[in-house]
Amino acid sequence: MNMNNSDLFQIIASAFSAKTWAIIIPAIWQTLYMVSLTTIFTLFFGLFLGVVLVVTDKDGVHPIPLLNKILGTIVNMFRSLPSMVLIILTLPLSRLILGISYGPKACILALVVSAVPMFGRLVESSILGVSKGKIEAAKALGTSNRRIVLKVLIPEALPTLIRSFTIAIIAIISITALAGSFGAGGIGDVAVRFGYQRFKTDILIAAVLVLIVLVQIIQLAGDLSAKHISKRRHLI
Repeated sequence: MNMNNSDLFQIIASAFSAKTWAIIIPAIWQTLYMVSLTTIFTLFFGLFLGVVLVVTDKDGVHPIPLLNKILGTIVNMFRSLPSMVLIILTLPLSRLILGISYGPKACILALVVSAVPMFGRLVESSILGVSKGKIEAAKALGTSNRRIVLKVLIPEALPTLIRSFTIAIIAIISITALAGSFGAGGIGDVAVRFGYQRFKTDILIAAVLVLIVLVQIIQLAGDLSAKHISKRRHLI
């Protein structure tokens, strides 16, 4: 279908109209709800998982090779599955736990299952970048493993951890958009149900713009936070 400049202008103008945003704004709140809850769970479980993987490694502060191997295998197994497959697999579990298999609440479990293994590996990679000399110095002073983790590993890796967490949040937004195709609601649902299936290009453009703005805000906040912490560390 040919499109002239006048048609393009009308579509863009419609993308910023009150009628379009009456559909987009409720979807934004649904997306923010899903992203916020998923982010909290991902931060807690992903950080814990990453620390355990580092600590129990054969070169870690408390080596448990068998546990490390089992956890690593489970993480790799979940990471090997596309987000779409994980959503399909976890929706029946959401129905069993919550009694529903659609809507923002039902898909949070799928989002967490997708995001935690990824963030766990990012945490592991970030902490492994900490200088071995600082860990050995802490051990020489008789510092307990718990304090090494809390006072050496995490603080030293904090700027990189923040950048990794930023990547994880952006990935969660992407998965949230995908989950919209499975009844999760949010921006992804609007983009597919209105923008694609009903050929509402103006709504599709508005949905894409919202996702771009969300990602840019989160990326900027993550970069500024990481730089601020790095600068403070150099001043100390």
